[in-house]
Amino acid sequence: MTQLSGGTAEHREPRRATMAPPPVDPAGLTPRARLVLAVASGLFYEHGIHAVGVDTIAAESGVTKRTLYNNFGSKDALVAAYLRQRHTTWWQRLEERLEAASTPRALTLFDVYTEDALTSTRGCAFLNAAAELPEDHPAFAVVRAHKNAVERRLRELVAEDRPATDPHRLARHLFLLLEGAFAHQGVHGRGLITEARDIARDLLT
Repeated sequence: MTQLSGGTAEHREPRRATMAPPPVDPAGLTPRARLVLAVASGLFYEHGIHAVGVDTIAAESGVTKRTLYNNFGSKDALVAAYLRQRHTTWWQRLEERLEAASTPRALTLFDVYTEDALTSTRGCAFLNAAAELPEDHPAFAVVRAHKNAVERRLRELVAEDRPATDPHRLARHLFLLLEGAFAHQGVHGRGLITEARDIARDLLT
């Protein structure tokens, strides 16, 4: 798990949620809890958080609402677990790709987002959640921490790829380019991320 830290005074990270989301430990969940989390994750992503109630999740999981609450405490906590689990899975895939990547490794983020575009029928789960949730919701902190972690990883890779460059400023440019292209793929098509990658390559080389 990557950990975020403050940048320069000009490019300082948000003070809230500066740590990457803690992983969901499957070993700490009962088999029914793992089933509930898997079902809820699919429903939240496909239909939206507000549109899916605990009655639906319990029914689709084949458990009672009491079982759901006994394992997660509340729907809010279940939503946070859904996003934490999604972060953990996604981050593991990113690091695996980075281990085999060639220089400039910062472009690997664009490659992973391109893969996401091929399988993500509803866009970015974290941005979707942020659009639905108030900032004081426990899951909103997971969204912020995930995005902060992505930018922090980009900054580390930029420092590695371009040691003579200000990594904060260039990483911020790449992060906004990456996120913007992914968010707008539904409007402009999946080729937008490929175009963004080409621009990023020019900036890095």
